Amino acid sequence: MRAHRLSDLRRPSEAVIPIHDTPAGAAFRVKLHPRARKNAITGVVGDALKLALTAPPVEGKANEACIEFFAEFLNVPRPSVTIAAGESSRQKLIRVAGVRAAQVEEKLRAVFG
Repeated sequence: MRAHRLSDLRRPSEAVIPIHDTPAGAAFRVKLHPRARKNAITGVVGDALKLALTAPPVEGKANEACIEFFAEFLNVPRPSVTIAAGESSRQKLIRVAGVRAAQVEEKLRAVFG
């Protein structure tokens, strides 16, 4: 696995989140904040993206909203996005099939400036 990182705004030479190329696609960590006012990437927590979602954390609604968010954000079909680990936790490992880590990094750079 090769890790790519999203550059930190304060120090462009340092990286903040690892994005890995795996045989199944790009993988990265996310920390969900359900019942937010809007769906958005709101920052970074440790080695994970901080993702605010309007969906509640019941009956898989937050997981579905997370998958939907990243499918739209990365412009990939919904079945390409899976939760590889952490289905019942706020900390999740997201895997996106058919996408390279560099592509995810490029999309995230647009969010962070």
